[in-house]
Amino acid sequence: MAKLPNSSLAPSAFNPTTMTQSLRIPDNVSFEAAIALTQTLMAAMEDKQLSEEHIQAAIAQLVATQNGARGFFVTYLTADSLLADQASQSVIQALQTSPDIVSELLVKNLAMSSAMAIAHRRSHHDDLAQGSERVRSRTHHLIQQLDLPLITEKAQQLQSSINGDGMYSNFLDRWGYDDEQRQVIDQAITEAIAQPES
Repeated sequence: MAKLPNSSLAPSAFNPTTMTQSLRIPDNVSFEAAIALTQTLMAAMEDKQLSEEHIQAAIAQLVATQNGARGFFVTYLTADSLLADQASQSVIQALQTSPDIVSELLVKNLAMSSAMAIAHRRSHHDDLAQGSERVRSRTHHLIQQLDLPLITEKAQQLQSSINGDGMYSNFLDRWGYDDEQRQVIDQAITEAIAQPES
């Protein structure tokens, strides 16, 4: 767990009279600070210390930058909390405010968690594999709830890169994903962007 920075988002700052001021996220928030802020935010969400409006505002500020969004997702998707298993409407609406950043990160998160589950199973690290599978499942549900055209576009670009030369070829090569992992990534993407049955 990252150490919480000196911030107005410290747990003790959550009270009705300072709520608006306590949700300010720095424009230049670092990755590490974004992790800590998300941890604090999620704790307040679990304790029902925040209105849906304030939750949405805080997350929208976090995902407006690359560092903030990365810190948010790495915390939100891996947390022991059940909050990420069924994202609230305020979370979904906040994520929709930054489609470019959010789409890119969710597609990559889906690919990486799918591939890492295979790697951990091969190494007989079942706990780690289950953690990766939980991240994959949560990412899958977020992609479907967000229903952003840009997510589908980026997901299809990643699929095209699996067997050929596409814009995500360097990403796949950099992580050294083998044929089995690429096949699992391809399947996970297909399932995530499939239209739900009416």
